[in-house]
Amino acid sequence: MRKTPVVIALISSVVTLIAGFLLLNFLPGEKKIEQQLVRKYDVADPQFRRSMGVLLGPPMTEGNKVEILLNGDQIFPSMLAAIRGAQRTVTFETYIYWSETIGKEFSDALIERARAGVKVHVMLDFIGSIKMDDASMAAMKAAGIELQRYHKPVWWKLTRLNNRTHRKLLIVDGKVGFTGGVGIADRWRGTAQDKDHWRDSHFRVEGPVVGQIQAVFTDNWTKATGVVLDGEAYFPALTAHGEHSAQMFSSSPTGGSESMHLMYLMAITAARHTIQLSSAYFVPDDLTIAALVAAARRGVAVQIITPGTDIDSEVVRSASRERWGDLLKAGVRIAEYQPTMFHVKSLIVDDLLVSVGSTNFDNRSFSLNDEANLNVLAKPFALSQVAVFNEDWRHTKLITLAAWEARPWSTKLMGKLASMLDGQL
Repeated sequence: MRKTPVVIALISSVVTLIAGFLLLNFLPGEKKIEQQLVRKYDVADPQFRRSMGVLLGPPMTEGNKVEILLNGDQIFPSMLAAIRGAQRTVTFETYIYWSETIGKEFSDALIERARAGVKVHVMLDFIGSIKMDDASMAAMKAAGIELQRYHKPVWWKLTRLNNRTHRKLLIVDGKVGFTGGVGIADRWRGTAQDKDHWRDSHFRVEGPVVGQIQAVFTDNWTKATGVVLDGEAYFPALTAHGEHSAQMFSSSPTGGSESMHLMYLMAITAARHTIQLSSAYFVPDDLTIAALVAAARRGVAVQIITPGTDIDSEVVRSASRERWGDLLKAGVRIAEYQPTMFHVKSLIVDDLLVSVGSTNFDNRSFSLNDEANLNVLAKPFALSQVAVFNEDWRHTKLITLAAWEARPWSTKLMGKLASMLDGQL
């Protein structure tokens, strides 16, 4: 039967509407940085610190203590101990939260505190928590936990579907904070001892910067619920706990989506001696590649660790490897971690600046996701991170330019195809 002009017009309108929704969903909401930064200072220069505070958000604060936690056997007990010791508030935002053994431990700890009268607020990304069963969420809500799932897919919010919260934040009583790369799933348990247990780092924080971490959580909580969390229970007066200068800043497509991209470009451009990057998902854009190449050519020793064959997204790995040519030709050393999936997200510059948090080195983190990073300017802390980086480096396979150029045609083809999606990776 022939379609009438009215039916054809209606179908065309629906298709156009859907295409428009998809286009809005997958394009970044703000104009991207287009021009390479001009090198004006080193990370040790006071101007670098001032620019980081002015351009990226809150200023650096003094008197902080940042403790590194390696892999699940150190990370989870520290987080759970903090939750179980909560007296007034727990605020928790994460991407991955699955109904597995470690998920049950966290749920039980949060439920116990809520029943004891602690105000517990949990923000879970809807997609990242898709493997969390309804019974667990119902039990948390029944105990008094305020549970929100970020950006549930609904037809009237299709343009927000691609914007996920990828932040990993836990704040207890407004005094102790945690951030890093770990998700709440059993693959993060253990000591990265085999293929089923991932390598990752997380960080426990005390001091004035915890107020900034809490503010990042509160920002998304207000966007999702319309409720502002305020007062002494969430933002107590904070005293010095250490000697680290630190800053917590965030990025989001709804405001400041290019902040994370800018931070990395600023740090790379300011490097004088060394850049050591640990990246679970490394798909740099042309501007970032240019900045890394320029650093290598001015004599900066650039080392990058990425996952090897053990990775949860082969498309990301293929797109990543396709972009290594100019880096390798400039002398950048790239190595793939061998024992298991490498999920660390860390940047160390000149044994002084350390940036850690949820951010991957890709367009998804730079433009599409809600992210948060902790920047620390402290030489002793940076040197401790260099030691961790060097230990990870011992378990990698170095990729040479000759090996990269000699990769099989099938690998090259897969890389070309994957690169077509690099705006979404």
